[in-house]
Amino acid sequence: MNQIPFGSLEEFLAMGGYAAYVWPVYIIALAVLVANLVIPFRTERRILRDIARRLRREQRGMQ
Repeated sequence: MNQIPFGSLEEFLAMGGYAAYVWPVYIIALAVLVANLVIPFRTERRILRDIARRLRREQRGMQ
């Protein structure tokens, strides 16, 4: 039951001869996951900065 599917690290990295297809997919998936974390934070920061800028502009206009 507890058999390791690959006998060595080299066999694991080779992915049974499909490494050229498997590893790029992992890299793309990781890039998408990172983008899904980073983009909303950057967008929120930009929106909050724009709101603060507009509020400062409005306050200067009222004085």
